[in-house]
Amino acid sequence: MTHLYIALVDTPGLFASLIRHFLKQRYIHAVIAEDAEMTEGYSVGRRNPAIPVFAGFEREDKYKILRVFPKAYYRICELSCTYEQKRNIMERLEEDYKRRFHIHYAVLGLPFILLGLPFYIKDQYTCSSYIARLLQENGICISDKHFSLITPKDFYEYKEMRMIFEGELSEITAEERNHNKIKGVSVYE
Repeated sequence: MTHLYIALVDTPGLFASLIRHFLKQRYIHAVIAEDAEMTEGYSVGRRNPAIPVFAGFEREDKYKILRVFPKAYYRICELSCTYEQKRNIMERLEEDYKRRFHIHYAVLGLPFILLGLPFYIKDQYTCSSYIARLLQENGICISDKHFSLITPKDFYEYKEMRMIFEGELSEITAEERNHNKIKGVSVYE
């Protein structure tokens, strides 16, 4: 057995506060990564952390996020899986990253989530629905709901998910910088 990591994120901002208000949950964004440090995290979200209008599939840069949202709050959870599941998921993430400009944020799907009605438009996802579908296609089902109705709350309520960190993103990056200073490695800022 090995692990995948899901980060549930609470960021400030108007768009985030609207989603938070309607979903009535603190964490309104989800990211999937190979490691707990979120070295290479993937999500369907803002292409640029400062601009909420342009959104799609991206490889997240935690240092860019930290500059725009210095108080971003993360809950990182560990999910057990097989080596084969992890390999397949990471390969799919790399494939989707290559075609990232064809995968878009499903803004039109947000009202359907509130109504509890499944929806799917080809290559359009919310951050949670993308991860839920990816996991489901690899034999990991976090909920009985249709993947399009999954929200970040479903991830942290999933019994097989183990929380390993909760705090500000600055804590993760500070710890990483300190660790890399000891090893003599430069960290991109």
